[in-house]
Amino acid sequence: MLNKEYNIDKNIQYGLSSEQASERLKQFGENVLAEKKKNKPIVIFLGQFRDVMTLILLVSTVISVFLEEYTDAVTIILIVLLNAILGFVQEYKAEKTLEALTALTSPTAKCYRDKKLSVIPAKELVPDDVIFLEAGDKVPADAVLISASGLFADESVLTGESVPVEKCVCKGEILNNATGQAEVVYSGSIITRGNGIAKVIATGMNTQTGMISGMLSEAVESQTPLQIRLGKLLALICIIICFIVAVTGIFKGEEIFTMLLTGISIAIAAIPEGLPAAVTIALALAVSRMMKQKALVKRLHSVETLGCVSVICSDKTGTITENKMTVTKIYTNSNIYDIFGKGYKIAGEIKLGRKSINPKSEKTLEEFFACSVICNNGEIRTENDISTRERGKISSDGEWHTEGDPTETALLVAAAKGGITKEKLSSKYRRVKEIPFESETRIMTVFAKLPTNETIAFTKGALDAVLQKCSHILTDGGEIPLTKKQKDEILSVNDDFSNSALRVLAFAKKRSANVAEIDGGMVFLGLAGMIDPPREEAKKAIRLCKKAGIKTVMITGDHPKTALAIAKQAGIAGFIEKNEAITGVELAKLSDDELSARIENISVFARVSPADKLRIVRAFRSKGHIVAMTGDGVNDAPAVKEADIGISMGKTGTDVTKEAADIILLDDNFAIIVGAVKNGRAIYMNIRKFVRYLLSCNIGEVITMFFGIIGGLPLVLIPTQILLVNLVTDGLPAIALGIEPAEDNVMEHKPRAKEESFFSGGLMGKIFFRGIMIGICTLGCFSFFLHAGVTLEEARTASLFTLVMSQLLHVFECKSEEKNIFTVNFKNNPKLILAVLFSAAIIFASMYFPPLAGVFSNAPLTLKELAIAFGFSAVMPLAGAIFGMITHSGKKE
Repeated sequence: MLNKEYNIDKNIQYGLSSEQASERLKQFGENVLAEKKKNKPIVIFLGQFRDVMTLILLVSTVISVFLEEYTDAVTIILIVLLNAILGFVQEYKAEKTLEALTALTSPTAKCYRDKKLSVIPAKELVPDDVIFLEAGDKVPADAVLISASGLFADESVLTGESVPVEKCVCKGEILNNATGQAEVVYSGSIITRGNGIAKVIATGMNTQTGMISGMLSEAVESQTPLQIRLGKLLALICIIICFIVAVTGIFKGEEIFTMLLTGISIAIAAIPEGLPAAVTIALALAVSRMMKQKALVKRLHSVETLGCVSVICSDKTGTITENKMTVTKIYTNSNIYDIFGKGYKIAGEIKLGRKSINPKSEKTLEEFFACSVICNNGEIRTENDISTRERGKISSDGEWHTEGDPTETALLVAAAKGGITKEKLSSKYRRVKEIPFESETRIMTVFAKLPTNETIAFTKGALDAVLQKCSHILTDGGEIPLTKKQKDEILSVNDDFSNSALRVLAFAKKRSANVAEIDGGMVFLGLAGMIDPPREEAKKAIRLCKKAGIKTVMITGDHPKTALAIAKQAGIAGFIEKNEAITGVELAKLSDDELSARIENISVFARVSPADKLRIVRAFRSKGHIVAMTGDGVNDAPAVKEADIGISMGKTGTDVTKEAADIILLDDNFAIIVGAVKNGRAIYMNIRKFVRYLLSCNIGEVITMFFGIIGGLPLVLIPTQILLVNLVTDGLPAIALGIEPAEDNVMEHKPRAKEESFFSGGLMGKIFFRGIMIGICTLGCFSFFLHAGVTLEEARTASLFTLVMSQLLHVFECKSEEKNIFTVNFKNNPKLILAVLFSAAIIFASMYFPPLAGVFSNAPLTLKELAIAFGFSAVMPLAGAIFGMITHSGKKE
């Protein structure tokens, strides 16, 4: 399909017949992108069991059944099912929400069929169909132009460049539908100006959009760091415990098979059954919070990955910038005016130097604005154009509603900020003719009549094209001959504007003009410099990213000068080496190794292709970075999927990009990413907290059982009591610990290194030390009560109470890795206090409620016995707090 040469027959104006179209539809298929096969609910549910921790628990269930520990088996299965249900609900909800957000690229098309123009479903278009396009249409397929009148297309969805591209009629042969051809309009792009007739040359997956969509299959998804590390850790813990217990028993003369079974039993007890559920619930709650902040998370573990992102690769147009061309400077009568008020904001101000002016009192500025409004086909709806009800709506979002070419609407908004609108000029000027912009002339001219019947020509366009038609210039004293000095000044201002990456347009007029043509004698009015500016919230987000040690990288299809100027305005420039942007052409000259060597010092990539974006993401990942890629256009999709975390825009994002992404920003706001990163970091810290808690507690249980066995003591706790401990301590307290509020300094630390251990910062030492002490205190309590002459049942009950209370006190120590139990903030998480009280109530019920006491073989303890058992529980928190205060005091001195 793509290698065929298309000879453009200009007589094919009426296109195909219905019969021909039907045959071609059978041959080429529907004009739709190949949809990713949707997973059935059962497949999504079963997919929840692929996690390493879940697989370990399932193996534990089988072993428990083999050992006839049916209660343990049932408990583990219930926990696994709960975890799977939570994960399934989140993924299913995300998929349904995504379906609701998805919009078809072009649902209808104006097509010549059977010698007449008809509106047909876009999916029925076939190669060689002839379509009609006009301003506002979304192009339904790749097509070559047969005729065109001032046709411009916004191709930012493919190229990332915000300025519309002029299109022209094909006068020869088109070899294929490769991007960058002025004679071809591409599927998904928007016609911003003019109209034309085009012949379809590619549909569906053969369009440029389709081919980029197909590239997604090359990208590989990976597990999150936490999934990998915790899964491997738990598997390792199980193997080590089995080995140590079995070898110890064998050396003591026990039977090999018996000791293997004993080792497996204790290993099962060592697995924190509540860990997968706690992780899932913590992530689900974070997802819920992010949804309220307008971020849809498609996969739970994406939240955790966000927390360790070290590089954000972002598209420029509509992501860092507003995707709204904005006039920022005007030159007229030797004065340069700054236009304040970004985008299409109603609030705006025009300043000359430091002194605010009234635009209406400036004759030259008023004439300049009149020209920019009359020589303009865009539309804005001002407060005078709308009803009272609509006015309230517009003032609430603070923006005018615009229609048409972004450049023209930008001029209208700038003029409106100066008090000049089409409505106000309509009584003075009546348009009679338009000469549209063409690449040959590079100007647009509109003729308008005054009430006196005098005709005035208003022109805008490229400076050299406009200036050569000017013989005079407008000043405060009126129209005077244009001197060489004035021309030099105009050219100098133009250079200054261009060097600031502003797109410059020149404006002129001529009184008593001949409607037939403009042959010169025009009066120069001034220059307008415009740019698609950065979002204010994006600037703040980038500053916060810098503070958090996260590098922001701009990847765009725009001109290098424009990209670099936006990068400087947005605050990315602080990362840029020599303040230069690297282009796709320069990138192509670098090998993968050379790119990897330079990638750390580059923050702006301009004029890049989809393949370039993939290379950039892979280069950063090769240096050990965890990469996030934000984007909205089709050209972003492959890199979005390749990145560790892909983020798509929800409003402007294409279907292809949304499908590839892990997170979708429903409000298309770059600042939301910062909130997501903060959430990710907070969640990671919370996971560290409850992993510390759960593993310490389970190690304490293992120490209690293991050393009780090798020490020749009676069984310290029977299986049902161990089960009770796990149910009471592994559940609600761990989950409550997982919803701790983010610490104030969470965004003041550098991102975690990819190779950094989950247990960095001495966490593993804390876990083992605290776990060993929990075990020693429990064994000490058991020995104390046995030597006190109480029954074995009472000694076990006291040990059970000590073990549980040790763990419930330890949960408050885990609120912070730096503070002790006396200095942590108890008030910031009331759910944790409630969870601890509930767990304590269950333990008391198991001792003093006869039916439960019978099930767990517990005996009611006296108040004195409770006090002694609790004393063993409180030894370590008190000792730890005192030791911490002493060492902290020593450091101060």
